[in-house]
Amino acid sequence: MNTPLNNETVSDLAGVEVPTYDRSGVTPGIVHFGVGAFHRAHQAMYLDRLLATDASAREWGICGVGVRTADAAMRDALGPQDGLFTLTLKHPDGAVETSVIGSIVEYLYAPDDPEKVIERLSDPATRIVSLTVTEGGYNFSPSTGEFDATSPDIVADLEASAPPRTVFGLVTEALARRRDRGVPSFTVMSCDNIQGNGHMARSTFLAYAQLRDPELAAWIESNTRFPNSMVDRITPATPPELAAEVADRTGVDDNWPVVAEPFTQWVLEDEFSMGRPALEQVGVQVVDDVTPYELMKLRLLNAGHQALCYFGYLLGYRYVHDASSDPDIRNLLHRYMTEEGATTLRPLPGVDVEEYIDTLLERFANPAIGDTIARLCQDSSDRIPKWLVPVIRERLEQGRRSDLAAAVVASWTRYAEGTDEAGEPIDVVDPLAAELVPRAQRSRTDPLAFVADPELFGTLAQDPLFTTPYLSALESLRSKGTRATLIDLLA
Repeated sequence: MNTPLNNETVSDLAGVEVPTYDRSGVTPGIVHFGVGAFHRAHQAMYLDRLLATDASAREWGICGVGVRTADAAMRDALGPQDGLFTLTLKHPDGAVETSVIGSIVEYLYAPDDPEKVIERLSDPATRIVSLTVTEGGYNFSPSTGEFDATSPDIVADLEASAPPRTVFGLVTEALARRRDRGVPSFTVMSCDNIQGNGHMARSTFLAYAQLRDPELAAWIESNTRFPNSMVDRITPATPPELAAEVADRTGVDDNWPVVAEPFTQWVLEDEFSMGRPALEQVGVQVVDDVTPYELMKLRLLNAGHQALCYFGYLLGYRYVHDASSDPDIRNLLHRYMTEEGATTLRPLPGVDVEEYIDTLLERFANPAIGDTIARLCQDSSDRIPKWLVPVIRERLEQGRRSDLAAAVVASWTRYAEGTDEAGEPIDVVDPLAAELVPRAQRSRTDPLAFVADPELFGTLAQDPLFTTPYLSALESLRSKGTRATLIDLLA
C-alpha cells in the first residue's frame, strides 16, 4: 500500500529522503511565478538544501504562484500534498536517488483570487519575487527587445477597474501598495534562460509600470533590484510513467514528481534590495558579474540543444541521448561549440571551456533522463534568436562565417516545413507556428523567406556571409537529405 505525500505522512516515509527541518516554522520570503519542473528541480531544491542546513533560513520558504490557465493543474497537484513533491536524480551509470523537497510552503493560483496574490506580494515578509516564466513570458520582441504594449492581456491589466491577470500587473500593483504603505521594494529575480535576464526583467517591468504610472515607474527604478542569474540543470517534462516508477521504488504516491540530471549550477549576481538567503552555503556561485557564465551556458548548452534537435528529429531520433550518441551529431555539436560558440565567449577565470564542452556532451548522452527531442524543438522562435543568432551576429561583426550555426538555422527551416523526409507530418509547437510553417514552405520558391523576418533574425538575410552557407545547407537538406548534409558539412 503506497503512502500519499503530505505534511501528516512525510515524517513516516521510509523509502525516500525527506526534509529534516520543521516545515511548520518555515514562512514564505520568496514568491515564485512559474512553478514548473525546472523551478522545482533547481531553485526549490537549493532552498530545501539551505533549510536543512541553516536554521536561520526558515524565513525563506517559497510561495508558488500560477497565472496561466494551465497552472491550475499544479495547484491541484501540490495542494493536497501541502507543497511537497519528489525529485528524482538519474545518473548515467543507472544509479537513481529520490528525495522529498519541502521548500514550497504555499501555492496560490492567481485566477482564483488575484487579491490574495497581491497581498502576499505586498507583505513585508516577501523580500524576493523570482521568475521562471520562459523566454516568451517577458512579452518583448526578440529582435528589438521592446515591450509589447499591444498584448491583449497587458491592455486588460492596464484597465484601472480590472483585476490583474499577468505577472506584470500583479507585481506592479504590489509594488504600488508597498510604496504607498512605506514598505521597501522586494527584489525581482529572473531565473530564465535569457542573456541578461535581470536586465530584461528590469526593462520589461519598468516599461509596464511606465504605461500604468510614470511616478511609480520612477520609484521602481530607484528602489527595485533585478539581479542577473545563470541557471543550469537538464530537467525534462515529467514523463507519464514517473509517478508509478517513484511509487514502486519508494512507496510514495506523488501527484506530480520531477526528474532531472545530477548536474546543477546556479550563478547569481549579488544585487538584492531586502537581503537574500545564504545560497552560497549550498553551492550557488554568488558573483559580481554573471555575464561570462551565462554566455557560456546559453551559447554552448542551449544553442547546442538547438544544433542537436532539428537534425536529430529529421534523422528519426526522438530522444536526446539517442541523437547525442550519433557520431555525426556528436561531431556537429563538438565542432559548433569549439569552433563557433566558444569563440564568442568572454574570459572565464578558473573555467576550462574544453572540459565544460566535454561535460555537456556527456550530459546530453545520459540515457537515464529520457529527455525528448520534441521538448528541445518547441518554442524555437523564443530560443534561436536568443541563443544562436547572437553567435552568428557576433562572428559576422568580426568578418567570420558561422557555417555550422547557419546549417542549424537551415535545419530549423526544414523542420518547420511541417513534414519529414518520409512525408510524415511534424507537429511544430511554437507560438508563431501559424506564421513560421507557411514561411518555411514558401522558402522552397523564395529561398530567404524564412530568415527574412527581422523580428527573429535582424539583418542576417542581407549578409552573404550568413546566407551563402545557410542556403547551401538548406538546399542540401532538401535534395540530398539530412545524413548526407551532415556528412558534407563536417567533411
